[in-house]
Amino acid sequence: MIAIIDYGVGNLFSLKSSFAAIGEDAAVISDPDALKDADRLLLPGVGAFEDAAEKLRKSGLDQALLEGVNQGKPLLGICLGMQMLFEKSYEYGEHSGLGLLAGEIRPIRDVIPAHYKIPHIGWNALKFERPDCPLWKYIREGDYVYFVHSYYAVPSGDCLSASAEYGADLTAAVWKDNVFGCQFHPEKSGAVGLSILRAFCEVPV
Repeated sequence: MIAIIDYGVGNLFSLKSSFAAIGEDAAVISDPDALKDADRLLLPGVGAFEDAAEKLRKSGLDQALLEGVNQGKPLLGICLGMQMLFEKSYEYGEHSGLGLLAGEIRPIRDVIPAHYKIPHIGWNALKFERPDCPLWKYIREGDYVYFVHSYYAVPSGDCLSASAEYGADLTAAVWKDNVFGCQFHPEKSGAVGLSILRAFCEVPV
């Protein structure tokens, strides 16, 4: 069973519908104890980093998530959920993340041309930095996915698995061991997004 972690932030219905479309069993989980029964974990997220991180910690789901990852369960963070996998964010201050990946979250305004719009909204092509990433099993480099974000991850390790160009090369996806993240929204990325979710469901546990 795939646990879509419900901590009050995220596009839960679209994600559950996307898994249903590929014939996979996914449940929206808000009870930390219920995560123990999940084979895979999915951390969605929209909105501000500080608010989302605080809600995750207050729910107790952060510790249950970390325990699951330590047990080897595959974890996929999406959009803000991916950003929270990192050590810290500089979105309206400095805030701690889950620390599963080395690096930090920075505003894209610092690296893109001044005339580019913020937030970055739209379809962009994936450039594979790690072609061996299991999430790319059913897609090709250059396939388009859908983004909505104003901040981006700056990894300090070797977890970058894909980038996308928006006036600069921005982190599009990350991967380290059983931890995966997509800055884009697979659930809004049509057939390509569904193929990525299907590949995640096939990552060995």
